[in-house]
Amino acid sequence: MRKDFLVFGSPQIEQAEIDEVTECLRSGWWGAGPRVARFEKAFAKYRRADYAVALNSCTAALHLSLLAAGLEPGDEVITTPMTFCASVNAIIHAGAKPVLADVDPVSMNIDPRAVEAAVTPRTKAVLPVHFAGRPCDMDRIMALADQRGFTVIEDCAHAIETEYHGQPAGTFGRFGCFSFYVTKNLATGEGGLVLTRDAGAAGRIKRLALHGMSADAWKRFGDEGYKHYFVVEPGYKYTMMDLQASIGLHQLERVEANWKRRLQIWNRYLEELADLPLCLPAPFEPDTRHGLHLFTILVDEKNAGVTRDELLTRMTKSNIGVGVHYMSVPEHPYYQDRYGWTPDAWPVARDIGRATLSLPLSAKLTDQDVTDVVEAVRAGLKR
Repeated sequence: MRKDFLVFGSPQIEQAEIDEVTECLRSGWWGAGPRVARFEKAFAKYRRADYAVALNSCTAALHLSLLAAGLEPGDEVITTPMTFCASVNAIIHAGAKPVLADVDPVSMNIDPRAVEAAVTPRTKAVLPVHFAGRPCDMDRIMALADQRGFTVIEDCAHAIETEYHGQPAGTFGRFGCFSFYVTKNLATGEGGLVLTRDAGAAGRIKRLALHGMSADAWKRFGDEGYKHYFVVEPGYKYTMMDLQASIGLHQLERVEANWKRRLQIWNRYLEELADLPLCLPAPFEPDTRHGLHLFTILVDEKNAGVTRDELLTRMTKSNIGVGVHYMSVPEHPYYQDRYGWTPDAWPVARDIGRATLSLPLSAKLTDQDVTDVVEAVRAGLKR
């Protein structure tokens, strides 16, 4: 057993980030300012997008994108039950009603057939989640959007490097929302971002992120002299800080190298766990690029001889941090009480959520770390 605990999703931080943060502190400009603007420009270029607005979380990105889409009370937004609660909560915060569509059992992404079945005259948007970094079937989702007239808002919290038929995730729908939480492939501690091709929507998101004010704080207090601002609508406080962008700028420079390292780890897991009674991730679909954010295994007690929670507990006791991504949304009491949801209504997501376990996949992992994970899985499956 390892002597030290292997933290799940521990970020890779190098000297460049430390130096940039130090310089930011010394500059006296910690809040939303020039480094955030540089990060927005660099990320938009990386994802071949027109406009980027950096925020303090992907949850904020989803919330403001839904507002910018013009949702009104009573409108419905279809999303997946196999996601973090933020995807659904953002819909609720925007004043709309979340509607769930079950997932495909192989990809674990929202099933376009289930989306089509869930569309009603009140459907105004669909929020697909590129689960674990695997791209959703965007051809079918966008064709359905064109046919039925709803807005597509992509949840790309797992999908920074993801591509579908050569096009980056987050650039298919009207909005693409990204996360830079500490466990993500590009981490700023907390942080998020919206991509869009709509200049007007980008401007509104930027306003909403700073109290509905007509000018950015760093423009008001910059060296060009003080500029008065006007509140044009009631907004929020969702801005990213320059301190966060200081980390993100250098994380972005290494994003491709880190993706390649995670691919090495991914392939080792596939090879060294292949003989075990587990369900491993499906092969990548042709002409797609998996973001490699989560390596999830499914633990079926009948085959594995242990439950998911037993394996989770045994690995944790072996000093290996693991994750559960995710219990399906209808498992949570709040949604059951408010909407009357039950897990059995979405059986594919229910079964995945009760069996899934995520293994460490950070680019920070050493070869020995990967060996320790594999050995812990093997030991955990023994009766």
